[in-house]
Amino acid sequence: MALGAIEGINSKVSQVFVTVHQSVAEYSQKMKLELRRHNYVTPTNYLELVSGYKKLLGEKRKEVGNQVNKLQNGLFKIDETRTKVQAMSLELEEAKKKVAEFQKQCEEYLVIIVQQKREADEQQKTVTAHSEKIGAEEIKCKAMAENAQRDLDEALPALEEAMKALESLNKKDMTEIKSYGRPPVLVETVMQAVMILRGNEPTWAEAKRQLGESNFIKQLVHFDKDNISDRVLKKIGQYCTQPDFQPEIIGRVSSAAKSLCMWVRAMEVYGRIYRVVEPKRARLNGAMQQLAEKQRDLAEAQAKLREVGEKLELLKKHYDEKLTQKEELRLKSEDMEMKLDRAAKLVSGLAGEKIRWEETVKGLEEDMGYLVGDCLLAAAFLSYMGPFLSNYRDEIVSKIWRQIRDLTIPCSPSFSFANFLSKPTVVRDWKRQGLPSDAFSTENGVIVTRGNRWPLMVDPQGQALKWVKNMEMSKGLKVIDLQMSDFMRVMENAVQFGSPILLQNVQEELDPSLSPILNKSVTKVGGRLLIRLGDKEVEYSPEFRFYITTKLSNPHYTPEISTKTSIVNFAVKEQGLEAQLLGNVVRKERPELEEQKDTLVINIASGKNKLQELEDEILRLLNEATGSLLDDVQLVNTLQTSKVTATEVAEQLQVTEQTEIKIDTAREAYRPCAQRASILFFVLNDMGRIDPMYQFSLDAYIDLFNQSIEKSQRSTKLEERISNLNEYHTYAVYRYTCRGLFERHKMLFSFQMCSKILEVAGKLNMDEHNFFLRGGVVLDKEGQMDNPCTGWLSDANWDNITELEKLTNFHGIMNSFEQYPRDWQAWFTSDEPETATLPGEWENACNEQQRMLIVRSLRQDRVAFCVTSFIINNLGSKFVEPPVLDMKSVLDDSTPRTALIFVLSPGVDPTSSLLQLAEVCGMAPRFHALSLGQGQAPIATRMIKEGVKDGNWVFLANCHLSLSWMPQLDKLVEQLQLEEPHPDFRLWLSSSPHPDFPISILQAGIKMTTEPPKGLKANMKRLYHLITEQQFSRCSKPPLYKKLFFSLCFFHSVLLERKKFLQLGWNIVYGFNDSDFEVSENLLGLYLDEYEETPWDALRYLISGVNYGGHVTDDWDRRLLTTYINDYFCEQAVTTPFFKLSCLNTYCIPKDGNQASYKEYISMLPNMDHPEAFGQHPNADIASQIREARTLFETLLSLQPQLTASTGAGGQSREEKVLEISADVRQKIPDELDYEGTRKMLADDPSPLNVVLLQEIQRYNSLLSTIKSSLIELEKGIQGLVVMSTSLEETFTCIYDARVPPMWERAYPSLKPLGSWTRDLVQRVEQFAKWAETAHPPVLFWLSGFTFPTGFLTAVLQASARLNNISVDTLSWEFIVSTVDDNNLLFPPKDGVFVKGLFLEGAGWDQKNSSLVEAQPMQLVCPIPTIHFKPVENKKKSGKGTYACPCYYFPNRAGLSGRASFVVGVDLKSGAMQPDHWIKRGTALLMSLDS
Repeated sequence: MALGAIEGINSKVSQVFVTVHQSVAEYSQKMKLELRRHNYVTPTNYLELVSGYKKLLGEKRKEVGNQVNKLQNGLFKIDETRTKVQAMSLELEEAKKKVAEFQKQCEEYLVIIVQQKREADEQQKTVTAHSEKIGAEEIKCKAMAENAQRDLDEALPALEEAMKALESLNKKDMTEIKSYGRPPVLVETVMQAVMILRGNEPTWAEAKRQLGESNFIKQLVHFDKDNISDRVLKKIGQYCTQPDFQPEIIGRVSSAAKSLCMWVRAMEVYGRIYRVVEPKRARLNGAMQQLAEKQRDLAEAQAKLREVGEKLELLKKHYDEKLTQKEELRLKSEDMEMKLDRAAKLVSGLAGEKIRWEETVKGLEEDMGYLVGDCLLAAAFLSYMGPFLSNYRDEIVSKIWRQIRDLTIPCSPSFSFANFLSKPTVVRDWKRQGLPSDAFSTENGVIVTRGNRWPLMVDPQGQALKWVKNMEMSKGLKVIDLQMSDFMRVMENAVQFGSPILLQNVQEELDPSLSPILNKSVTKVGGRLLIRLGDKEVEYSPEFRFYITTKLSNPHYTPEISTKTSIVNFAVKEQGLEAQLLGNVVRKERPELEEQKDTLVINIASGKNKLQELEDEILRLLNEATGSLLDDVQLVNTLQTSKVTATEVAEQLQVTEQTEIKIDTAREAYRPCAQRASILFFVLNDMGRIDPMYQFSLDAYIDLFNQSIEKSQRSTKLEERISNLNEYHTYAVYRYTCRGLFERHKMLFSFQMCSKILEVAGKLNMDEHNFFLRGGVVLDKEGQMDNPCTGWLSDANWDNITELEKLTNFHGIMNSFEQYPRDWQAWFTSDEPETATLPGEWENACNEQQRMLIVRSLRQDRVAFCVTSFIINNLGSKFVEPPVLDMKSVLDDSTPRTALIFVLSPGVDPTSSLLQLAEVCGMAPRFHALSLGQGQAPIATRMIKEGVKDGNWVFLANCHLSLSWMPQLDKLVEQLQLEEPHPDFRLWLSSSPHPDFPISILQAGIKMTTEPPKGLKANMKRLYHLITEQQFSRCSKPPLYKKLFFSLCFFHSVLLERKKFLQLGWNIVYGFNDSDFEVSENLLGLYLDEYEETPWDALRYLISGVNYGGHVTDDWDRRLLTTYINDYFCEQAVTTPFFKLSCLNTYCIPKDGNQASYKEYISMLPNMDHPEAFGQHPNADIASQIREARTLFETLLSLQPQLTASTGAGGQSREEKVLEISADVRQKIPDELDYEGTRKMLADDPSPLNVVLLQEIQRYNSLLSTIKSSLIELEKGIQGLVVMSTSLEETFTCIYDARVPPMWERAYPSLKPLGSWTRDLVQRVEQFAKWAETAHPPVLFWLSGFTFPTGFLTAVLQASARLNNISVDTLSWEFIVSTVDDNNLLFPPKDGVFVKGLFLEGAGWDQKNSSLVEAQPMQLVCPIPTIHFKPVENKKKSGKGTYACPCYYFPNRAGLSGRASFVVGVDLKSGAMQPDHWIKRGTALLMSLDS
């Protein structure tokens, strides 16, 4: 793949690949140490980086190339349009000239046309008048003609008939008439009339002659009837008037004659009528002639008119032609003008774009050059950064980036992963969909949507879940979890149809059936994509999306899962949460502001989207435009609207953004509230690291914050309102959290809240705070100033002071110990050093925090008191007074959908208090309890389902015993959120703390801790509550019973509370419980009723020996138990009024009364128990207080990120520090002892002591060899020469923490830290080296130096037995404590041994009287002088003034598994006190200390 012209670019990029991979591995290790988060870097990541880089570079080059092409094409089109516009301007000028010319011609034509039109119009008028006149005459002629015609029409029928008759005549008829010699009269008459008409002689002869003519009938038919003379007509008239001159009559004689008769008659009628018609006709003809003349004139006039019209038409045609040409030109020029206008618009419209595009193209071309480096960073980010938090991401990126710059690989100077791989519009949508608004979350969004592998989101607060749901909902998102029976079916459908899938709430294991999907094992068969799911081949849609989320806050996923998925850490970030909470507080306080802000954000987003869309549309149109842009009206219009819209939007945006600035300023005023709430949430969230049950959900927290906003006091002054809200919410968080915290963590929580609030406010000196948590660890003892007060100041305390000196405000504190040693001692031994006056100038120089550091350095037992007052002074007293758990109010806070969870601690069962609550609430009949365990799951499921329906209370106890069923329970609780449970339904759960308890139930539920009451008063109060008034007064000897019942309560409470004194309390902590008490109470009542005399021995034996003693496994603890019972159950207890139960006056048996009077007496007892109440020394509290302080610091430190580089000398890394300590230890430990040489030397004397010496040498040699070999291996492991095994890892961590690795502790148990353990080891080996060298046992044996002291003591007894020749079984010890200095003991005793180096705990030693005395204040242990262990035969039982003092190998008196700590019981004089006094004090000898 071509990467550019830079020389050696390919190898440079490869080099960066390697750096990326290695630096991520390094940072994963760093994150593991600092945050205990695991992240595996595998070859898959590397290969993905390489392939991802190639793919991304290709994509980006194409994307940027396309953008450049689009923009350049746009720019080209704009330039082309410019050129066209210039040419068109010239053309337009030309066209305008032509139009003017045509216009002139048209106007000339118009003048002529108008003139001719006028002439034609006049002519038209004349013609019209003429034609009107002629029309009238035509009508007259017509009437005349009609009149004549009418007359004529009368004659016509007869004429037609005659004609028909004539036509019917033929030659034969004529011959018939002619044949008459003498015709009939009528025929003759007819013929005469015919002759007259024809103008012939009216004789038959003439008639006969004419009849003979061939065309006779023809002549008749064509007879000129119009010209019959009057004379003829008159003559004919005479014929026609004759009566028998009728055709019918004549027809009788001759049919031919009949026809002729008809003709004659017709002619007569016609002739007569014609006389009338003729004059009319003549007139008509005259009129017609005149009409014809006029019509001729008219025709002429019309012809003339037509000629004028044609001329006019022609003119008009010319005129129209010119007009059309002019119009065409006008249109053309108009079109050109429009085009020019468009062009102007285009050119001006795109002028802004042109400049912007030119700049963009320039920028893009520059980016194109940077792609090689940018894609490298982006691909690395995508492949590796998901699991890291933002600070690690920034560090890694800047490191890689630095190398990219050093290697001169081109890369953007201001590279941002999120901007590089996402569009602002998309990011804005994500934020609207619920992705937090910080940069870290945006990066996560990009990794989730752009990564090559499916994302696995670590999402403890469900923010990713919410975002994915909103983002993918429109695409038909399916939400599944691994508890669903049909989740694979849902998967198959989604894979086929391309729906997104969200797999929620996974644990640290993923179902193997998901592997093909996670591996994207897709095959291509005949153009189809297929994937094998189980035993099915399913078609694979490229649209398919897969998201996985887990609620675990710090899951440990295997490398396999890390390679298959892209793990993305969606931890809540301060910045994102603060923004969210700011929105909340402003929405509540100033809703109008927040609404405006929301609207503005949407408007700005849509405005920017619109601008982007418009620009894309313009570019698209420019790209798609064919031919001239000037013809593309749509383009110009779109451009126009785009331009207008763009201007409007840009203006709006400007206004909106200014408004946004104003709104933001107003919102900023509420920032302190959001900041405080955000701090508190993270303090709350950190608590989950202390105990797995401390899980809090962000949603519930936001609800709490909203409640605080509503309930806190209002004020018109903003500062006051904010202060009220902060104060209210801080306490609300404290109150809300406390009911779910164990007692031991409540103060820690307050202190953490207090520190964080002060830290953010800049009121906490962080160096001093860190010292307070960590104390002073001196690495270099050589350079340390000597302890000036060795008499009372321990080395560990002096170490703290020398380290404290290094802090700015404490320079000179070491010297003040030399200056004022007595003042410091007085301060050190005072009861309340935290309030005592500090020596010298330190009283005035120290503020509260600095005073705490001095207390922390010297008097750790008082740290808790300091912390308490620190919290009171900074937050208020209510933050150290946790509210008492009120189950009724908890119930009121809950809903049917909320699980109520009791977090159990040993010895407490919440069932009874829950039953009482059920009674009070009237729910007892509907209260169903079930203790979980094997086979109970189906019953529990049924109970929940019935409870939801019927409104029962369901109590599932001991969930930790049914962990495999917890996922199902989680599902049932999740189901509750979706359905409508009965309003009375409540689900109560109880569980011991366990990391596998479902997080989502804990987050959404209400947690309550149940703990045994603390202190004698609280315990006694509880015991008196357990017993009813009826039980209290049932015994037949009430006064006796009531007093002894009080004694029993006190006894039970003392046994329980004594464990707070740690080793001074009990050797082993026992689980004394309520049933022990109840059985003892029953026995007490029974024996008092049965016996007249009180059977003290029986009662004492049954109560302490059998009942409570049944728990006790340690003999010394049993002795203590007996001592207590003897004190409290004796005759004096019932006979002495106000019998004292301790040396304090406060605790005594009150006078007889009813139960209420006893309860009242108990309520007056002190809240804090003095050690004397238990028979302990005031110092006894110190050890437990120191332990509490240590636990507090350890827990607080566990919440701090572990520092990977010490801030000390030159910022050492962990590895460097471990190597340094390792080398130091190797240098200090001695060489192995010469076992073989010693064995040979002692071969002649096989005495028991020599055998012990050889055994000890063997053990120490084995230990020294183990230490050396493990350190050499460790150094090799650190240098990478051997693989770091689990045991080497453990050794590494221990050495870094200055602890002794477990594999070194096999030889002998010890509680010392590494430094003093090593020094101690050197001394131990030295003792045996000297002994082996001289072959003489030492005068004084340092018993503590033996790995197996019991063996040594047995050997001493054996030696004595051999010496005195008696049975070893008869021997026992006598102990004589030396009263002289060790320097005076120069020779070994005759019998037995001198033992030195023992310490006395729980008492002091009076050297003068050689007896026990009370310890000095603050003196927890004191050295005891050398003791002579003397074997004696058949020793009598110890006398009255002797205390049998147990001696232990190390401070842990119970010992370790497989190794008891008890060595021997040493008899010591009990001095002024009874031995019982020291038994209660827990006084013992220790062979070694923990420092």
